[in-house]
Amino acid sequence: HDNTIAAISKAYKQQCDSPIHSTSLIHNRVYHLFISEMAAADDFQTASQKFLSWFKSLQGATFHDDIRIVDLRGQSAGRGIAFNADEYSVATKDIAPETVLFTIPRKAIINIETSELPRKIPQVFTGNDGDDEDMENEPLDSWGSLILVMIYEYLQGDASPWKPYFEVLPEKFDTLMFWESSDLEYLKGSAVLSKIGKDEADEMFRSRILSVISANPTIFFPQGVSPPGETELLQLAHRMGSIIMAYAFDLENEEEPEQEDEEWVEDREGKTMLGMVPMADILNADAEFNAHVNHGEDDLSVTALRTIKAGEEILNYYGPHPNSELLRRYGYVTPKHSRYDVVEIPWGLVQSILSEQLRLTDDVWKQVAEHVDPEDLEDVFVLERESGEPDSEGRLTTPAKVQEVSPELEEQLKGVLKAIKKVRGDLIPDKRKRDEVYHHVVVSTLQKLLTQYPTTAEEDEALLASGNLTSRQKMAVEVRLGEKRLIKEALQVAGLGDNGAAEEVAADEGQERSSKRARTAQ
Repeated sequence: HDNTIAAISKAYKQQCDSPIHSTSLIHNRVYHLFISEMAAADDFQTASQKFLSWFKSLQGATFHDDIRIVDLRGQSAGRGIAFNADEYSVATKDIAPETVLFTIPRKAIINIETSELPRKIPQVFTGNDGDDEDMENEPLDSWGSLILVMIYEYLQGDASPWKPYFEVLPEKFDTLMFWESSDLEYLKGSAVLSKIGKDEADEMFRSRILSVISANPTIFFPQGVSPPGETELLQLAHRMGSIIMAYAFDLENEEEPEQEDEEWVEDREGKTMLGMVPMADILNADAEFNAHVNHGEDDLSVTALRTIKAGEEILNYYGPHPNSELLRRYGYVTPKHSRYDVVEIPWGLVQSILSEQLRLTDDVWKQVAEHVDPEDLEDVFVLERESGEPDSEGRLTTPAKVQEVSPELEEQLKGVLKAIKKVRGDLIPDKRKRDEVYHHVVVSTLQKLLTQYPTTAEEDEALLASGNLTSRQKMAVEVRLGEKRLIKEALQVAGLGDNGAAEEVAADEGQERSSKRARTAQ
């Protein structure tokens, strides 16, 4: 119980440092803390063991003898799965590549096909015939459907076949949806703040989820159970929504062919079936990983991608997400995911800097708009590194590097500069001037982005080194520091571009734009 010992030691030190507590009172408080922490640890382990026993009892399920469900709360990672991680077990051999670690039968997955709820209220999941614009008659998408199913199964308690599974699902989250405003302040300057969407989620839950529950109380609440109030149901919807965001799988179904032809391609967004996959979601994940989930016709299996050593954690892969997205969706960050960090460059910021440099009036912009189709203008551009992909064994083998600021931004900005030349040729008389303006605007935009954070990169590094941050504050600082480092790398690339701009001056002015997009950062 390393977590328990650490908590007791910290509490004991805090109490001893306080002059108002007597020694006997301190001992009494630490004793009660010890008892409560031990009880919590025992409950955690008991829930894990019950879940594992339940999982092994499922028809078609397998679980390798040399792996364990382990307590990783000391690493802020909840549960995880490792090879011979139990301190009382002794590893006898490595796990070889392609070894099946565990298998989950599809019948054990929670989704709209395995739960009884869609059969009890089919109209909610299939929709009603009528006006397509009537949202109340629209069937729930895969996201809303699974939230409703999860709430239903949770409310059934012991009557749900997934009760032991619900006992190991998290109740508290570090995803941004649950942060206080004081902690969110540490993310000021990052575009991730605009992606939390709590108000939108509340509105959706009330209109599409809670309304269904209130209209069908005898279905959702077992006999003798009083329905909770709206606030409690809303909290439950947020919990299930967060669980699904963090742990749900897209369930591939090879039996349903893609229905595509030359005239119509169905937009399948929101229609891919989602499901909660017991045991697979116990796996933690990182940018480097050693296991893979395979989708079979009757089951899902997790296999080793490479040799797994004794004590090594088994890790899945969630994709090339930046730390900001990891924090938003899953509630954690990792050093290895910093290679995928991104920074959004708003066109409005670029345009304002361009206006300031060339002293463009509203009248000039109106004339420019006659030469540039507003529908062709993007609102946001993404700054990112060329990061490569993990190899077949889940390892990162290529360095992550900024090659260019944004090819899309370059194309749009230079297109606007050409339009300005048509309106005010004196402002951009030749290609040399156009390139000079382009590089100045890009560099100034990147520098302006840096000023939108409340601290410098050096100050963030000092904050992280101080050890005075809460876990949430620490993750926020790591996110914003990663973004600042990315901007600084891009500034170096843009600076090199200034030196190389003169080489393009002699190029033919009438040459097509597609032939002139040479990377300036080589």
